[in-house]
Amino acid sequence: MIRYNGINHLAMVTGNLDRTIRYWRDLLGMRMVAGLGKPGYRHYFFEISAKDTIAFFEWPGVEPAEEKEHGRPVAGPAVFDHVSFGLETKESLWELKDRIAAAGFWVSEVIDHGFIYSIYSFDPNGIPVEFSWNVEGIDIRRNPNLSDVSPSEIAKEGPEPGSGKWPAVSEPTREEDRKVYPGQGSELFHGSRKDPRSA
Repeated sequence: MIRYNGINHLAMVTGNLDRTIRYWRDLLGMRMVAGLGKPGYRHYFFEISAKDTIAFFEWPGVEPAEEKEHGRPVAGPAVFDHVSFGLETKESLWELKDRIAAAGFWVSEVIDHGFIYSIYSFDPNGIPVEFSWNVEGIDIRRNPNLSDVSPSEIAKEGPEPGSGKWPAVSEPTREEDRKVYPGQGSELFHGSRKDPRSA
């Protein structure tokens, strides 16, 4: 079975990486753990937790997105609503709310969702962000709560991954055919781009 260990990174876009660094590193307190770059290209990573990061590409000409209320339905092409970051303590929720407000950014009141308390805001790029604290004694990962009053037939199958729902792998990649190709940044950590055909 495939096992996941968190979100390796969320990849976002900015037209002003310096302002983005000020917000994510200096206001939110997320360490900057990688900075890939060369003329015309920058890609920086910030640590959310021991296993999770958020990254930003800086692309010339990118403008902040128009702010949309978190969770408000839209029509037409859409792929993203907001991202929520977990906080260890309820006190951190209030501390962060005050920091965001003091920095001049809009921030919501604390909202009780039953299993989490949340605040909502936007980063300088217009990215809708939520910060959530898990209510003590309620763990939806340990005890899933599927209380949709009108679930689809597929949702009624329950929280566990179902087997046999997709075609089985008939030709797995053989060990000798497993090649890893160099990508942007590999030369920064390995000294030079390595051609996998020479491995």
